Amino acid sequence: MFPIKDENPTILNPVVTIGIIVVNVVVWLLVQQMGSEPGLSQSVCQLGLIPGEFLHRIPPGTQVPMGPDVTCELSGGATWYTPLTSMFMHGGWLHLIGNMWFLWVFGNNIEDSMGHFRFLIFYLLCGLLAAGTQVAVQPSSAIPMVGASGAISAVMGAYIVLYPRVKVHMLIFLGIFVTTIKVPAVWMLGYWFFLQIIGGIPALASESGGVAFWAHAGGFIAGAVLIFLFKDRELLAQRNRALSYG
Repeated sequence: MFPIKDENPTILNPVVTIGIIVVNVVVWLLVQQMGSEPGLSQSVCQLGLIPGEFLHRIPPGTQVPMGPDVTCELSGGATWYTPLTSMFMHGGWLHLIGNMWFLWVFGNNIEDSMGHFRFLIFYLLCGLLAAGTQVAVQPSSAIPMVGASGAISAVMGAYIVLYPRVKVHMLIFLGIFVTTIKVPAVWMLGYWFFLQIIGGIPALASESGGVAFWAHAGGFIAGAVLIFLFKDRELLAQRNRALSYG
């Protein structure tokens, strides 16, 4: 299942959501060299979050496999900034496009509920909390963690709290057949969260790489909780009046 759009108009121009998407794309094009080597591996190694390196559990000079004939040598230097920089790194075109599409579908409404500045702080803070969850689960991992999905998971967690009944248009693949359906956001996002928990259970006993399921789960919970602090009640009231009488 893949979300196409939601039936949830906005009253604010989602400038921060668009800005975050632009920054991610620019980083991919200029810093990560559109996924070509050595730009991709160097950016992931230097700007991705490596839990074991961040917590100083892995000695400097350790060689981390990054792919066929590509390794990352841990320097042991300062890595305090990597929880933030890792949020703007991606592992491939599909990784980037998928994340940015989810952010566009759900982010504009969350920005609409709290205003531009609050949304920016919410996004960054929840991204850091998501990264912290993954580090807590796999503190000795030498696998770099990259991607905006932890912060975007928080956006989805906030969405399920504010707009559980809003219809989301989903693209469904049934073998060779493709169709669309509309489901309430609570069904789609609840099912997505369930998949993260199920997918993350094996990672509790492993330091291997793959999808950062616990970053997704931690971000989702952070967003669902912090929306109560970050939402702007006056904006929500304006939104309700505008959409009721517009």
